[in-house]
Amino acid sequence: MLRVGLTGGIGAGKSTVAGRLDELGATLIDADRIAREVVEPGTAGLEAVVAEFGTEVLDADGALDRSRLGRIVFDDDERRRALNAIVHPLVYRRREQLVDEAGPAAVVVEDIPLLVENGLAPSYPLVLVVHADEETRVRRLVADRGMSASDVRARIAAQATDADRRAVADVWLDNSGPPERTVETLDRLWHDRVVPFEANLRAGVRAARPEHVVIAEPDPSWADDAHRMAQRVLRVAGESALRVDHIGSTAVPGLAAKNVVDLQIVVADLATAVEVAGALPAAGLVRMPDRWWDVGRDGRAWDKELACNADPARAVNCHIRPESSPAWRDALLLRDRLRAAPDDGAEYAALKRRLAARGYGSVDEYAAAKTSWINAMLERADAWAKRVGWRP
Repeated sequence: MLRVGLTGGIGAGKSTVAGRLDELGATLIDADRIAREVVEPGTAGLEAVVAEFGTEVLDADGALDRSRLGRIVFDDDERRRALNAIVHPLVYRRREQLVDEAGPAAVVVEDIPLLVENGLAPSYPLVLVVHADEETRVRRLVADRGMSASDVRARIAAQATDADRRAVADVWLDNSGPPERTVETLDRLWHDRVVPFEANLRAGVRAARPEHVVIAEPDPSWADDAHRMAQRVLRVAGESALRVDHIGSTAVPGLAAKNVVDLQIVVADLATAVEVAGALPAAGLVRMPDRWWDVGRDGRAWDKELACNADPARAVNCHIRPESSPAWRDALLLRDRLRAAPDDGAEYAALKRRLAARGYGSVDEYAAAKTSWINAMLERADAWAKRVGWRP
């Protein structure tokens, strides 16, 4: 099963996108619809709302007057938090029930308008944000819902910003243009990314990667991708994670690298590493089989766990290392030294390009060929760490 978080601002066209995903075969769960269901007449949810806000939030038939309630909570953070404390747990339980009923091979798309505002993005291995520029949203809502332009702009201002949504978006779908263009984009996304992602997760296999090493030019999006993935693995690992870091070359701004985000989770021991790795499908990562280890500078092997991406559109290696292994400290030391010393980074980039040009038959061979340079750099980095007082 793959769970997809779908969100977007008012008037962006999220419902249109949800409808197309439903046609393509997704199991659609609408948080707004559930939020209405859990406060229908006769429910415990409605009783709790009336107890908190009074009978004035009911209409003549005894149903919830959502407009009246909305006016009470719209500009009052305290009252809105009180409402959320009632409704959100009820919605969450119903959502989880529907997810369980969807089956193990489902693509479950959860339509959640306030996904960003409520900090829910790390709960989903894939987040799809539907966007439209503000003027388009205003024009749509004035024409389709009869809202005033000033009311629309006030509602837009009360929601998450575009920057907030971009920060959590694995897919940023611009729906400002013709509907047919959006449908075409969605169809490609479904067949090329979503369906393979779900199949890989269910089978427990890593998404395919290039057979040979390819060095890419520095990409600022690497840091954003790493941040989103780190939030997901931290949510899954919970208190078992002593720390989660973006490591490797993609963590060094301006450094050429393979287009693979490396994350590191430090845990108490190897047994915990195994447990955490086994739970990472909830973050879109699958535990790699067999034994994995790091070879220290002294030649000693240190066991670790490794989980990799099921998502065919974002390569990730997640190294889960026991606290006793020196490898986690070395990974951070090398990263920070290269961040602080651009000349060393340029030297490393030149080495990687030379090695990649030789056409190594596997990534493991390429990695082994870098070992002597990395060990020498770590020795220099040790001296730098003492000089500047570096700590991991």
